[in-house]
Amino acid sequence: MDRKSILAELEGDILPFWMQRMTDPKGGFLGRMNGDGDIVPGSEKGAILNSRILWTFASAYRVLGKKEYLDTATRAYNEILDRFTDKEYGGIFWSLDFEGRPKDTKKQFYAIAFAIYGLSEYFRATGDEEALELAKSFYHSIEEHSLDPCCGGYIEACTREWGTIEDMRLSDKDQNDAKTMNTHLHILEGYTNLYRVWKDSGLRGRLFGLINIFIDRIIRPDGHLGLFFGDDWAPHSTAVSYGHDIEASWLLDEATEVLGDKEFDAKEFDAKVKSVCAKVAAAAMEGFSPEGGMIYEYDPATGRRDSDRHWWVQAETVVGCLNQYQKTGEATWLESADNEWSFIRHHLIRPGGEWYWSIHPDDTPNTTDDLAGFWKCPYHNGRMCLEVLERGLCSMR
Repeated sequence: MDRKSILAELEGDILPFWMQRMTDPKGGFLGRMNGDGDIVPGSEKGAILNSRILWTFASAYRVLGKKEYLDTATRAYNEILDRFTDKEYGGIFWSLDFEGRPKDTKKQFYAIAFAIYGLSEYFRATGDEEALELAKSFYHSIEEHSLDPCCGGYIEACTREWGTIEDMRLSDKDQNDAKTMNTHLHILEGYTNLYRVWKDSGLRGRLFGLINIFIDRIIRPDGHLGLFFGDDWAPHSTAVSYGHDIEASWLLDEATEVLGDKEFDAKEFDAKVKSVCAKVAAAAMEGFSPEGGMIYEYDPATGRRDSDRHWWVQAETVVGCLNQYQKTGEATWLESADNEWSFIRHHLIRPGGEWYWSIHPDDTPNTTDDLAGFWKCPYHNGRMCLEVLERGLCSMR
């Protein structure tokens, strides 16, 4: 895994694809491109996709300093500011129609967390105080309307007016449960980035609390993450998501490093988190093979196995393995990152631009699912490249 190949993928493929193929002349970004590379007219525009584009290009500008990345980040920022933000009730809309009007107005806290993540990165890159203030307002919305003061943690969703909503699911594939690992992981991610730039004592306490929720509630004794929970944190699922395992292993480490707070007996706490993250990373690698990358999911209770290698899972595997190499110095982690990057280069990168959604068990590419859309974005693979570049951990394979 050499710096040249990583930089070439980021600047020669991922970023140009989104700038050249997905920019909407009418404002913001197009909603969807199918697996054959065709724009789907009339597609709704998701808050998650827009926020992830904002994070990716703000981070690329911060690291690489090129004006075209700032221009794209600013385009995404203006879309959040002008169209996605609910100026009456606060927070952001789940989606807009293809002309930029509110479509699904529910408040999904996962999406609000991603807006915080993108806005705080835009502030890191530009120093734009308006972006920081908007990120703070979204943080307060989560704390006011999602925080469970009784059992701890955060609920999934509300109506536009912050009322109770019957269907709290993030997607049709999810269970309709009050609390999920996925939303907590990305609130953690958003809060971590916000705390980098805003050393607020209340935010610090919430970030510390989120780390402990993972340690005490979400991470199972075997090192895997539980996925779905009731209000009282009773587990409602036995499935294992290998990609979320490996992603959490480095995001928890990152959150603890950013927290860096002696009030919480930092040395002892850091050691505890480091140990937990190592356990989670090791558990995740049960789904990994050196030649075939990381499979998606397995449920030991039913025996159901999804052996597709999804784009985002492969990207997070590279970062998670590099993070463990940094923490432990064990060469096997660097070797695994190299093997994963080799799999990505030979199988996942699409000749016409971007990455396939996944690779099937027979090593054929998935051309049924989107190349770009509500969930398919430049954040996982773009972040992988940026993490490798910033960490300076390229081998010479």
